[in-house]
Amino acid sequence: MELDQYQSVALQTARSRTDSDEMFHLAFGLVAEAGEVAELFQKLIRDKRSDEGAVDQDHLALELGDVLWHIAVLAKYFGLTLDEVAAANVKKLADRQQRGVLGGSGDHR
Repeated sequence: MELDQYQSVALQTARSRTDSDEMFHLAFGLVAEAGEVAELFQKLIRDKRSDEGAVDQDHLALELGDVLWHIAVLAKYFGLTLDEVAAANVKKLADRQQRGVLGGSGDHR
């Protein structure tokens, strides 16, 4: 499935852009879902001694899907397609790689 196609399908299950505080609903939802992904790994560290083989890939896929849904809908809220978001990210990373600054910290390196 292509990114923009996914975004169109995801939007069919989204609330209306005009719903009260929808921007915050989406932004905090994204953070919450990313936290659920982090929690899977926190429990992997705590309970499974960081054993990668113990990752429940089906559960991980569901949680990553929730993150992707929030990204798709939040991007559209601001008039962005997922293809545009992905292309901008690839361009940024390629520039950093070319300049030898993939590692390190800071958004504007």
